[in-house]
Amino acid sequence: MTTSKRYAAGIIAIGLGLTLSACDRTDERLERLSEIGEGVMKQLGGEEIGASGGGTNMESVPVEARAFQGAMQEASPVRVATTTPSKFVVGSIVAKPRSLPQPETVEEAFTGPRIEDYEAYVASDEADAVIVVPTEEEIAELQNPSRSLNLGEPSRMDSNMKGRRIITIDPTSREQMAQGLPRAVLKDQRTLQYRLDEPAANAPEGTDGVAAERPRAMAPAAPIPQKSAERRLMMRQDALSAQVNAESQMIETAQRYGLAANIQRSRSGQMVIEVGSRAMKPTKYGGPDDDVTPWIAEDDESMTCPESMTPEEISEDAVLATVCVIEDLKASGEFEYVEKDWLYQNQFVRRPKNEGPITAVSITPNDPLWSLQWNFLNQGTGTGQVAGGAGFVDFWTKQATQGSPEVVVAIVDTGLEMSHPDIVDSPNVAAGWDMVTDIAMANDGDSRDSDPNDPGDQCPEEFVFEDTFHGTHVAGTVGASVSNNGNGVAGGAWNVKIVPVRALGKCGGRLSDINDAIRWAGGLIPEYDELGNEVWNDNPADIINLSIGLFRFCPASMQDAINAVTERGVVVVSAAGNDSVSTQYYAPGGCNNVVSVAAGDARGRIAPYSNYGAEVDVLAPGGDLQRDDNGDGRPDGILSTKHASNCTDPVTNESIADCYYAYEQGTSMAAPHVSAALALIKSKRPDLTGTALADVLLTALNPRSQEQCSGPCDQYPGAEPVSAGSEICRLPCGGGLLNLSDVNLDN
Repeated sequence: MTTSKRYAAGIIAIGLGLTLSACDRTDERLERLSEIGEGVMKQLGGEEIGASGGGTNMESVPVEARAFQGAMQEASPVRVATTTPSKFVVGSIVAKPRSLPQPETVEEAFTGPRIEDYEAYVASDEADAVIVVPTEEEIAELQNPSRSLNLGEPSRMDSNMKGRRIITIDPTSREQMAQGLPRAVLKDQRTLQYRLDEPAANAPEGTDGVAAERPRAMAPAAPIPQKSAERRLMMRQDALSAQVNAESQMIETAQRYGLAANIQRSRSGQMVIEVGSRAMKPTKYGGPDDDVTPWIAEDDESMTCPESMTPEEISEDAVLATVCVIEDLKASGEFEYVEKDWLYQNQFVRRPKNEGPITAVSITPNDPLWSLQWNFLNQGTGTGQVAGGAGFVDFWTKQATQGSPEVVVAIVDTGLEMSHPDIVDSPNVAAGWDMVTDIAMANDGDSRDSDPNDPGDQCPEEFVFEDTFHGTHVAGTVGASVSNNGNGVAGGAWNVKIVPVRALGKCGGRLSDINDAIRWAGGLIPEYDELGNEVWNDNPADIINLSIGLFRFCPASMQDAINAVTERGVVVVSAAGNDSVSTQYYAPGGCNNVVSVAAGDARGRIAPYSNYGAEVDVLAPGGDLQRDDNGDGRPDGILSTKHASNCTDPVTNESIADCYYAYEQGTSMAAPHVSAALALIKSKRPDLTGTALADVLLTALNPRSQEQCSGPCDQYPGAEPVSAGSEICRLPCGGGLLNLSDVNLDN
């Protein structure tokens, strides 16, 4: 793992010692597997396959259960590492106060024998408050009771901050704000709701210094499952004080430039300040009256806050104002980190579409498209094998398991197509959350809510002209779809629990949303329903999959979020990135405490688009749509679930307008193979968590040769030549190729 690269070259893989363990599935499943393996399958798409073949005959299922998108790509010009600057959300800044005390777990917070012990902690509505600071020009409107707090625009305070305490501060009360609380309050949308089934923390004091009334008679707390209790964080009063001091600095800085401010306080310690037009209208891209205010901007590292301009002049330029506020907050010394709210993208590799013939391979689940899923096959050159396979078939067979519903994989991505025919009735999908803040970016008509459905993410501004349904493809590889149901494709872990957490929408995903998504997925922070009630993830993740990327070093706030969940035993799996550069320049693939995954092809070699380097832990199937090394007449991409268009019926080779399966390629496709593999291992060894769980997988990799992890130097600028003057460069791709066949689960 990247934290210290504990798995350097030279680790000897644990030898095969697998024994057929007792069956933990039903006799019915064993009988089904036996039936599938018997005899020789009939013709499939006009080609006869061997006795080891599997899958339902494609001719016997409806076209919607077999049609898919994807074909061989034409050879493309040499790919050069991206030179496009990173992008960020204008007016949005992520920060954390310096010397913030560590939050405590519920168990630590409520072991005290006396009610007085609770006084050291704050209630949730205080911990997750939103501080709104309007400009002086907006004061009159805010004080007018006939006007709404959001100045007539739909804001996060209406649609996203449900349950959070919302306080509007009078920016003219400089003396009071300089002293911290109490502050002059224009409006306090306080919600004092106490759950009688949980221990009571002290109620927050009113802004006039008078304590709000707190219920004294509390019902006994219902037992909290250990997996949830150990990850639920509370906030101490001293931590709140540190945030209040930081808020004062934020308010003062915003006032210096005459900017409105919206400060979101979280018990996780992360704070988000939005300044300018975004502060009072945080959920809109812009409009007819706001065309000059950009929503997304390309990063210009040379831009600094000019001393020659007045604060009034600076405030007229939203991008420049963002830079100046960041510089001022950093200079204050009050913050551990202050950074732009970077925009992340999924890690698909775009490609054209074509058509071609079909030949089937291999066995095990009876899904009709299983014969095209080379990525799950065992490694080798024999029947039912492929050099770049990940060994799932061996694990399913030798370990007699395809996963356990007690194991949870959270997919932080674009959400999940809940109406997909291979997902709609899936018992594997648990309740998730939509973390996308901006309404236009969310593309579903509202902000954060309990619906993680993916409504699509077309973004012509970023040259994305069709919906990617990226998260559905990723989740399908892990196991969100119903496997072995005679329909579509199979996943890597058939029976695990998938929690979809939507953090990417139209044009990408905000760093601040992704950080919250990671923490919510790990069970560390709550979200809020329409009534303002806290909603915790009832299925805290054992594994979190991040098939996302940003071309820059790991942001401090993202590292903070990753550290928070890994400290509690979660394994974070990340795509290494698709820009043919060292993964150290990419996030989260280059962050510490992640399992960073590079993409391999069907030959078991690093794919030409994949990032590489010392930060990579493992190579896993990511696909290459320009090759057909397994000889099935189809591109060597990764076939999985997603709604697509311009498809092909593999039986008739006729064009189909729409379908539910597609080939894709990318490190986004490689990462979920590792997440599924970890889920399978934990299904057999539920005692394993965190680094111990990752150790089992990372010590059973198939080592790669220098040739298998190298490429043309002109395709990988900055890579090291294999020898002086060589045109071939080293592309370190981790400890080896994912190989579940060699996993040893003996105690």
